[in-house]
Amino acid sequence: MEKQSTQYLEMINEALAGIKYPQTPESLYAPVSYELSLGGKRIRPVLTLMACELFGGDLQQALKPAMGIEIFHNFTLLHDDVMDHADMRRNKPTVHKVWDENHAILSGDAMQILATQYVAQVAPRLLPQVLETFLKTAIEICEGQQLDMDFETRNDVTANEYLNMIRLKTAVLLGCALKTGAIIAGAPVAQAASLYRFGENLGMAFQLQDDYLDVYGDPAVFGKKIGGDILNDKKTYLLIEALQQAQGDDLALLNRYVGNSDVAPEEKIEAITGVYNRTGTDKRCMEKMETYYRAALSCMDEILVPEDRKLPLLALASEMMKRDH
Repeated sequence: MEKQSTQYLEMINEALAGIKYPQTPESLYAPVSYELSLGGKRIRPVLTLMACELFGGDLQQALKPAMGIEIFHNFTLLHDDVMDHADMRRNKPTVHKVWDENHAILSGDAMQILATQYVAQVAPRLLPQVLETFLKTAIEICEGQQLDMDFETRNDVTANEYLNMIRLKTAVLLGCALKTGAIIAGAPVAQAASLYRFGENLGMAFQLQDDYLDVYGDPAVFGKKIGGDILNDKKTYLLIEALQQAQGDDLALLNRYVGNSDVAPEEKIEAITGVYNRTGTDKRCMEKMETYYRAALSCMDEILVPEDRKLPLLALASEMMKRDH
């Protein structure tokens, strides 16, 4: 399975590296090329190719739309970095640090347009369905980002609000990537919809896992320092649940540390993690993650193709969820 996934990845990377940008203005296109050169797992375009193959489609027909989805994803990262004042992305300086914020904003805008141009390179009869899926997803991602920003100044965010935010900000693009590949392959409408829900549920499980690993992961495996969300007072599922469940001393402790940057980082991480452990918030996060992962797998049961065709997608889902099975 891993070999097959690598072949999809190589196709995507080769296609992205081969994009011929206009020569002028160089200062518009250089940041686009730079952002796309930073790498990444390319999960979304790989999902598009896998979905196309799942239904017996031609991978070459899905390649340009897959590239478009990856360009769009990287556009969102570029603008997120500006909004978050982030200095690094994948261990390299972010676009607005190499150039400046104005370059990053405009080059991001150009990426969004390029993304749409690539997604639209499908057979004319498929264009309405493919574009409708993509544009609906694009606006939902903006909604998710806005909700995420709104939550920064709110202390009454509910778990359901948070779950809807991550659905919009993260999960819908996985669903879109898969549904696009299915449409290009000529999948029945209901089958394409099931595959979309597979991606959406997988995206939810993946983000909840990310929340969990930020606190409980092994830094060597997770790839970044543990406790970043706690130090940044990020409204994750863990923190929202803990604020709901904590009482007495634990609630007082949360109120003392959340939003307080005048304490030693290690002290803050240890104190808030302790509340998570005592309130069972860690277990509830894992249970919620497992619920979404099981929901994703049950959506795959609705796909009426030979079981062996599903194996690459199931293997990738398992890999994303760091499973051994």
